[in-house]
Amino acid sequence: MLAAKHGHFALESGHHGNLWLDLEPMFLRPNELHPFVEELARRLSRHEFEAVCGPLIGGAFVAQSIASLLEVEFYFTEESKDPRREGLFPVAYRLPNSLRARIRGQRVAIVNDVINAGSAVRGTIADLDACGASIVAIGTLVVLGGAAAQIAADQNVPLDYVASLPNPLWVPAECPLCAAGVPVEDQGEPRHFS
Repeated sequence: MLAAKHGHFALESGHHGNLWLDLEPMFLRPNELHPFVEELARRLSRHEFEAVCGPLIGGAFVAQSIASLLEVEFYFTEESKDPRREGLFPVAYRLPNSLRARIRGQRVAIVNDVINAGSAVRGTIADLDACGASIVAIGTLVVLGGAAAQIAADQNVPLDYVASLPNPLWVPAECPLCAAGVPVEDQGEPRHFS
């Protein structure tokens, strides 16, 4: 269900990588995705939480489905670009104003579709912390590389996922593809994993 391309890509996190996933097609047939969402919900259900929160777009779709399956509240964060932020993780994620007070004090599982460098999850964690929520677990359908495990360890919370694949990431200054003169491919506006 994931359309993968190999090449040289600049990711939302600011990292470079050699794998690009077009995630939108994964959501075209919800019935085909549902067994994987159910499995993630089953794995997450052992943690005691009152709400799930997913970054828009795909993470929120998965989070809403899990909220429905587990009968908990659903929240989402939206990408918030700040032109003053540079370097790695320049994109912030923020809860809508109307939900910020409501999430205060709640035990929340952060849910995403795919975690690579973790830009969307990191941004969601930062904003939930600012709102006074307590993060108790991180869940995702797919983990690429080791960043998701590090984020979970830094937060001292469990990481649940359905599938994982190795995947190298590089800061631009250490990217072997840049060093070899391979041009960064322009992927336009499609959403991609971070």
